[in-house]
Amino acid sequence: MNDRATFTRMQDSTQADWQRIGGEYLPFARQLPDRLMAHLKVLEGDYGGFPVDRYTHSLQTATNALRAGRDEEYVVCALFHDIGDTLGTYNHFDIAAAILKPFVSEANLWMVQNHGIFQGYYFFHHIGLNRDMRDQFAGHAHFDRTAEFCDLFDNPAFDAKAETLPMSEFEPMVRRVFAQPKNSIYKTSSAMTDKLVAATFTSATIT
Repeated sequence: MNDRATFTRMQDSTQADWQRIGGEYLPFARQLPDRLMAHLKVLEGDYGGFPVDRYTHSLQTATNALRAGRDEEYVVCALFHDIGDTLGTYNHFDIAAAILKPFVSEANLWMVQNHGIFQGYYFFHHIGLNRDMRDQFAGHAHFDRTAEFCDLFDNPAFDAKAETLPMSEFEPMVRRVFAQPKNSIYKTSSAMTDKLVAATFTSATIT
C-alpha cells in the first residue's frame, strides 16, 4: 500500500515504478464487479417518475433475459444496460456501453450502446421525438437483436408485480463476465501483471 512510484512526470517513470503500480492495479481491477454492483444499487429508490425504481427495472430486465434462456453475457448486459442513469443524464447508454466494452461481444456492445434509441420506439412520440429513429440502423447486423432486447426484456420491465430476481442471483455471472477483459489495450498488460504478482507472492512465500 505504501510502495508507491516516485515520479512527478509520467515521462520520467521507470519499469520498476510500473511494477509497483501494477501490484496495486490488479487487486483494484479484480474489485470491479463489486464496484459495479454497488453503483447499480445507487439506482434503488430512484423512481424518476417511473412505476418502479431504476434498480428494480435493471433487475427485472435481467430476470426477463435469464428466464428466456439468454446466456450469461447477455443477461449481464441486461442487468447493467441502464447503469449510466446517474451520471449520463442525456446519454446513459454510452456510459453502460463504455463499462461493458472490454468484456462483451461486439453484438452485445452494439445492443447496449443503441438500446436508448430502440427503446424510444415505445415512447418517443409522447415527448416530441421520432419513434422510428431506430430506422436509421435498418439493415444493420444487430438491428433485430437490439429491437428484440427492447421488445422482450427492457420494454416490459416496469411491472412492480412481475418476477424480479435479487442481485445475488446475478452476482456469480457478473463476476465471471468481468473476470478478464477481451477487448482492451490493457489485456496483455493485465495478464502480465497477474503473472508478476503471482510470481512475487510465490517468491515471498518461499523465502
